[in-house]
Amino acid sequence: MLHKRLHCLAAAWLAAFAVGPAAAADYAWKPSQPITVVVPWGAGGATDQVTRVTAGVLETALGQKVVVVNTPGASGSIGKKKVWESARDGYTWAAGAPKQLGTYKLLGMWDTWVDDWVLYTTVTNVPMVSVNPDTPYQTMADLLAAMKNEEISVATAGAGSSGHAAIEALKGATGIQYKHVTYDGGNPAVIATVGGEAKVTTQLASEQAQMVRAKRLRPLAVLADTPLEIEGYGTIPPITEFVKEKMPVLATSFGIFIPREGTPPEVLATFDQIWREVIPNSPELKSYALGRGALFTPSYGETARKRVWPEIQSDAWSFAAAGRAKVSPESLGIPKP
Repeated sequence: MLHKRLHCLAAAWLAAFAVGPAAAADYAWKPSQPITVVVPWGAGGATDQVTRVTAGVLETALGQKVVVVNTPGASGSIGKKKVWESARDGYTWAAGAPKQLGTYKLLGMWDTWVDDWVLYTTVTNVPMVSVNPDTPYQTMADLLAAMKNEEISVATAGAGSSGHAAIEALKGATGIQYKHVTYDGGNPAVIATVGGEAKVTTQLASEQAQMVRAKRLRPLAVLADTPLEIEGYGTIPPITEFVKEKMPVLATSFGIFIPREGTPPEVLATFDQIWREVIPNSPELKSYALGRGALFTPSYGETARKRVWPEIQSDAWSFAAAGRAKVSPESLGIPKP
């Protein structure tokens, strides 16, 4: 009787797994060596955080080690170029905000384009305006009033970063001025603000959440049209409570991507399947998004491209309005949003 019961339980267990996500052996591509994911920013920033969580999910799915390597510099272009120049065998991927693949040409930094890559996104983040707690700015209204009259230092991850796009959008909508202080990644920019090297940071909420919970940063507004809830802290008001002018789309999708040309089709088919079956059901990524004040938005292929396109448009026209574009957005086929 006991033997029969155990046999039934085993059969039920196997059946449950048979209808779940594919095991590594079921994928079209079976990696025989570790995969490298290049994070083109320093450790601890938004890209690094979510990539390390994603790497763990991929390791379980593929049954192979996924190594995260930080290669910061030149607003993320150095690390991405390293991937671009690597062997197209599926073993080297880039991580980050794919919208930058649509603005490097605009900024005269690198002749690459978003459609040169296949995109796989995981979460969406929004920028947040926070100040060092020792500053006198208690509200976003206080800060905006001060920035109308003086150049206040703002720390970002550099030209073309999410933080840079955010402060430029705010400048375009309100006429404020600021002193740009750049770092090799969102986390260094946040730490610099905590340490008093800069008074303000406009980096992503996911990069600031821990310091906000620890009361080492004072969040004033999230650059979105709805409030943002950060677990363990509370609600941060939207910028629309303080700025009535139309603000561009400032959301930033994050994920991994690989050069389209030359990558074996079985590699892409395998990652398509993982993003279809595994990533949307990942408790690790869902938990990360909740704890960091991010949105869980997994997508791949054309769906990911459509998600990222408005972000490219917003950043491109923001940079053009600020006089930072080397070529016009129109010349790259980027219509005004």
